[in-house]
Amino acid sequence: MDDVVRIFDTTLRDGEQSPGFSMTPAEKLELARQLEALRVDVIEAGFPVASPGDQDAVRTVAREVRGSTIAALARANPRDVEAAVEALRQAARPRVHVFIATSPIHMAHKLRLKPDEVVEAATAAVRLARRFTDDVEFSAEDASRSEVEFLCRVFDAVIRSGATVINVPDTVGYTTPHEYAALIKSLRERVKDSDRVIWSVHCHDDLGLAVANSLAAVAAGARQVECTINGIGERAGNAALEEIVMALRTRRDAYGAHTGIDTTRLHRTSRLLTAVTGVAVQPNKAVVGENAFAHEAGIHQHGVLVNRTTYEIMRPEDVGLPKNRLVMGKHSGRHAFRRVLEDQGVRLDEPALDRTFARFKALADRKKQVAIEDILALVDEEVRAAPARYTLRSFHVITGTGVPPAATVTLDSEGGPATASASGDGPVDALCAAVNTMTGLQAQLVGYGIRAVTGGTDALGEVTARVREGETVVVGRASSTDVLEGSVRAYLDAVNRLVAARDATRAGDPAWA
Repeated sequence: MDDVVRIFDTTLRDGEQSPGFSMTPAEKLELARQLEALRVDVIEAGFPVASPGDQDAVRTVAREVRGSTIAALARANPRDVEAAVEALRQAARPRVHVFIATSPIHMAHKLRLKPDEVVEAATAAVRLARRFTDDVEFSAEDASRSEVEFLCRVFDAVIRSGATVINVPDTVGYTTPHEYAALIKSLRERVKDSDRVIWSVHCHDDLGLAVANSLAAVAAGARQVECTINGIGERAGNAALEEIVMALRTRRDAYGAHTGIDTTRLHRTSRLLTAVTGVAVQPNKAVVGENAFAHEAGIHQHGVLVNRTTYEIMRPEDVGLPKNRLVMGKHSGRHAFRRVLEDQGVRLDEPALDRTFARFKALADRKKQVAIEDILALVDEEVRAAPARYTLRSFHVITGTGVPPAATVTLDSEGGPATASASGDGPVDALCAAVNTMTGLQAQLVGYGIRAVTGGTDALGEVTARVREGETVVVGRASSTDVLEGSVRAYLDAVNRLVAARDATRAGDPAWA
């Protein structure tokens, strides 16, 4: 048994299945490229048979991402396996991930299959997948509530049929660390040829034990962990990738295993996911939360100032946070700005660098000090900007006690500048209504949030706007020291995404659909 734990990221598949986290193919590709830079071993790009959009997303990721294995999920039936194979045709390192439920509850009430039929379906699907690739993973859904004897029977059969990775999921987050470690140990001892496969675990967080269960399984011999960025996923989520990776790194003395993850990219990957989905992590989230390396209590501050290991078991720079707040200001030049970005692992092409630097200079005129967090917020907004059909030229808002809120907005577009005014229940509602008037959309703001990037009254605020038109829901994002400016720009970003999605649908291009 080697000491390398493979990281199987399922943010784009299991993570996306959670309410509010759906992504377009373009957003999936953006995240996949970041996961590749993170050096994730396996990226599960989606469930191709689920929808044409999911199949296209898997196909695009498989074609564009070459450094990681790309996996596609399939139920144990020919139609699913064939859809996965087709989506993975252009992958440099394809993996077909076949699954079927093995617990008495699922077999009787969901599948309505007898145990013999489950074994037959599992082996047939694995054999079919092996015709395409020699990397086939088999998962026994709800394994933690399955009978051990039956699991051994199924795993024996699929290994003989060609499975190379065996996954033992805690699908409903039911097990405990002690039970799970015992199960993994028992299976590795009892399944014939268990040393020919990689044993994998996939844990959900319904009882808050997903990370603990995964680590217990590693201690028992599992050498692949399936997890997601920020722990997103069905119901209460999956095991959080950043927590698994940093636990193995920080406590290698306890687990004797390590990963190949570039941990300095963890924080940025977490931020990118929140930018794409519009859902932030809680401040006290381990490893990547805003408070993960913050100290407010006097005794803690004193201890960290004397020797930071008194209260920090990890270094912030190990997860991609700066050692200190690197301050940039209005006198900083373009070369220094580029160097700051490169130090954070950010590479922008020249046009994007020019646009981001211009926004940095404008921000520096408003703030006395610009922190690295401010700069990264500008970068996040730039890299995921929608095609700019409409851009903000100016806005004006009237509001106050006893004064009905009203807004006037001027937008630039291909047809030149246009101005519209509208009233609303509040200044943000009025701004959105004015934008709708000019664009002709019947869009609705269904979600709205503001997060201060740094402290102080001049803090840069990140605004996320979840906008719906018909059945299409998109997330717009913008940042500004002026919350009203940030609000109208975030809404406009969402509007541009809606327009792009509408145009792409008409043109038959699924990239924005």
